[in-house]
Amino acid sequence: MAKKTKIIIGSRGSELALWQSNFIKKEIEKKNKTVSVEIILVKTKGDKVLDVALSKIGDKGLFTKELETELLDKKIDLAVHSLKDLQTEIPQGLKLAAVTKRHPVEDVLIARKKNLGIFDLKEGAIVATGSLRRRSQLLHLRPDINVVELRGNVPTRIKKFLDSEWDAIILARAGIERLGLKKYVSSYIPTEILLPAVGQGALGLEVRSDNTMLEEILLSVHDETTYQAAMAERAFLKALEGGCQVPIGAFAEVKSNGIYLDGLVGSIDGSITFRKKIRGSKKEPEKIGYTLAKEIKKAGADKVLKEIYSTVRIK
Repeated sequence: MAKKTKIIIGSRGSELALWQSNFIKKEIEKKNKTVSVEIILVKTKGDKVLDVALSKIGDKGLFTKELETELLDKKIDLAVHSLKDLQTEIPQGLKLAAVTKRHPVEDVLIARKKNLGIFDLKEGAIVATGSLRRRSQLLHLRPDINVVELRGNVPTRIKKFLDSEWDAIILARAGIERLGLKKYVSSYIPTEILLPAVGQGALGLEVRSDNTMLEEILLSVHDETTYQAAMAERAFLKALEGGCQVPIGAFAEVKSNGIYLDGLVGSIDGSITFRKKIRGSKKEPEKIGYTLAKEIKKAGADKVLKEIYSTVRIK
């Protein structure tokens, strides 16, 4: 019997990260009968520092740097990331080899009653989130709401909510549904109301640039449509020099006549929001992202971003 090719995945230890890594393991092994996959745990800075707001730590590589170090040191072969956590500047020697089919991208509201939406919350309601993107958009829609800081993995955030006097929390639909926690959802927030993070709902598979054999294997789990959408969103973020802790949202949809990219830049207090949508060619997804970034900056977002970068630690 031929010896199996062994792949080692490096994964963060949270329930969601392990779900993601196990999902990729199963998919690779199912589609490549000569491959076996092992998962080892790697702790990232974002997992260790839990008592500080993400925007205060400095977020580039917050949930990825240690995984990338293990990749470069050849201790692991593959890092599985929530694509929204993967910085747009990938270190030399590494590459984004594949992107999985996207889960629905919406954020969800978890409140005390079912069928409650953002506009149903009482005046002055307390809503918890660890995301400046959500904070900005929420305060733009409901300036009366009191937004408080929330950190921790998905089950921890839900437990904190249940043990608190908060009125609601906002999380990503993908994480909630992947972990089978749908029962807690009060309502899904349409992207027209709250734009998701860049890459939200997709998994990014990172490898060493010279590992062409693994790249070939990963084509079996790659989704080109999601990849095109993600490239447009990531180019938009990159052109704005934003990390995942700046109030930037984007959502690209690939349709028969091109890619539609909806992008947003907001102030942290939600008082100012710039949002634009453009369509471009499926052959040039990154060009769409750069074009939208240029347009949104020209509309006045540049000034807002400069103010944010002077208060939020990015590097």
